[in-house]
Amino acid sequence: MSDIRPFKALRPQPQFAKQVASRPYDVLNSAEAKVEVQGNPYSFLNITKSEISLPDGIDSHSQQVYDKAKENLTAFIQRETLFREDKPCYYIYQLIMNGRSQTGLVCVSSVDDYERDIIKKHEFTRPEKEQDRINHIKTTGAQTGNVFLAYRNNAAIDALIDNWKATKSPQYDFVADDDIQHTIWIVSDSEACQTITDLFAAQVPCTYIADGHHRAASAAKVRKALGEAATPESDYFLTTLFPSNQLYIMDYNRLAKDLNGLSESEFIAAVEQSFTVTKLAKDAFKPAALHEFGMYLGGTWYQLVAKEGTYSTDPIGILDVTILQNNLLSNILNINDPRTDTRIDFVGGIRGLQELERRVDNGDMAVAFSLYAVTIEQLFDIADSGNVMPPKSTWFEPKLRDGLLTHLIY
Repeated sequence: MSDIRPFKALRPQPQFAKQVASRPYDVLNSAEAKVEVQGNPYSFLNITKSEISLPDGIDSHSQQVYDKAKENLTAFIQRETLFREDKPCYYIYQLIMNGRSQTGLVCVSSVDDYERDIIKKHEFTRPEKEQDRINHIKTTGAQTGNVFLAYRNNAAIDALIDNWKATKSPQYDFVADDDIQHTIWIVSDSEACQTITDLFAAQVPCTYIADGHHRAASAAKVRKALGEAATPESDYFLTTLFPSNQLYIMDYNRLAKDLNGLSESEFIAAVEQSFTVTKLAKDAFKPAALHEFGMYLGGTWYQLVAKEGTYSTDPIGILDVTILQNNLLSNILNINDPRTDTRIDFVGGIRGLQELERRVDNGDMAVAFSLYAVTIEQLFDIADSGNVMPPKSTWFEPKLRDGLLTHLIY
């Protein structure tokens, strides 16, 4: 059963919350981060992307950058922009995007659960991305990046969280520059905290990583590296748990740089071997069902529907990203490894289908594909089966902000 705990969060004074809160470190590059912090010395990007405090051109993975992160974090604490909670608490985190609300529980989850697969995974991790977070955590002593976990919704947990939201005042409540509202309530009552801990232990047999595989893997490896110097805090890592009925997975679309030597007509003829192709006389096409795809080629949108026999019914084979990869990207365009092939790119659904059109129209890419979003049940099925999703399969929105709640391990 799931082992979660309340923790003493490092968090901003309420008057600084909106300025401190920053987008996750891995959704923007150094140049974008430098622009984003202009005029805002309180931004947590000074800690998660600390190369922005150093001369241009510095290696963002150098020890100097991690040392700067530690220096900046210490300065935030000394200036009392951030302070540490005096007792372990749970935190209820609500996000509202485009009128749609989702609420999660911020806590720390057991590294043992991660290693025993009670916290289930669905992606491979890359060693260099792991090492970056390992170095950041070891140098700063802080888990600054939140791991986004999902669980099958539970009526008793839903009722407890809904009641707390309805009867208590939030500690933070602001609308960020991207129009997403962030609201956080603190559960400081010891009895309520114990009830939450017991409910997850008794009624939530497992959780699933939705976003943050590298952050979770890094937390586990930091504990191992600490050895005898490991602290009780390093046995746990920062997570936010969302019930499955509240999650919103967006499409994760693909673009290819060329047609592998084919003309447009030859390419369409090849596609028709595995898909029913319909030319559309309308705007951008967003698939409305599984096994349906949009294709933007030569200024025109097409609807593709996978033919019988082009996919299997196992948890991986039935995914639309697998169908597109096996029947088009690989066997027609010769893009065999989407992890490493430079001829493919990916665009999260938050950027809209217009981004696909723009990339093709300006000649950057030759063809674009819009996909139907993976469902949360598909994610659960794959994780339960021990399989791994193809890369860039899921895009979750809205994103949690860094800096509002940080877990110190020493």
